[in-house]
Order: sequence, then structure tokens, then C-alpha cells
Amino acid sequence: MPSIFTKIINGEIPCYKIAEDDQFFAFLDINPNAKGHTLCVPKKEVDKIMDLDAETYMGLMRFARKVGRALESAVPCKRVGMTVIGLEVPHVHVHLIPLQTMANATFQHKESFTEAEFMAIAESIRARL
Repeated sequence: MPSIFTKIINGEIPCYKIAEDDQFFAFLDINPNAKGHTLCVPKKEVDKIMDLDAETYMGLMRFARKVGRALESAVPCKRVGMTVIGLEVPHVHVHLIPLQTMANATFQHKESFTEAEFMAIAESIRARL
């Protein structure tokens, strides 16, 4: 059964898309730790990051770096944190989180935004890619 991320990539579930190429996809987290919290995923559905082949792993890191630099430019923050946890969805994903404090990285503090705000955030990041 396809993961929720595969369904997003395939357009079966809507998202606030940030970037896409032939191997990777980035979109805003709809339950964000902070404004601009973005997920970067390989299009190939693999459960654990250490199970990615070396080329896909390095490609994901390059893609996440590109998205992270645009994110840092679009959303004022002290830095963009990166984490790979992946217990909640069995599909490798890199969290890019604009950090003001360490609380933004704990996954215990969540923010909410309207659809219009999500769309504006996504457009701002895309414009900097």
C-alpha cells in the first residue's frame, strides 16, 4: 500500500509543493513545528534512510540543501535545522525546520496556518529556488 507521501507525490492528496525533480519532492509540513517547515522525500518509496542506495542518499541531501537554502532566505530564522526521524510515515523524509529556538526542533511545539498563509509561504520559498 502506498505511503501518504507517495500519494502526495502522485497528486492523490493535495500539498503545498515547494520543489520537484525527477527523483525528489519537497512540500510544506501541514503540522509544522515552525513557519516554513518543509519535508523533502525521494519519489522512490523506501522506509529507512539507511536503506537508500548511496546515490539516492547523496541526491536527497543535495536536494534538501538546495531547498533549505531557499527556505532560509524566505523565512527569517537563526538557522534551518535538519532532522531525519521517520517513525510516523514509512517513507524516508528529511525535515527542514526554520529555527528560532530549540523548541522548534522538538516536535512538541506546533504552529497552525490558514490555507492562504501556507500558499504564501510555499510561494515565497519557491521564488528563491
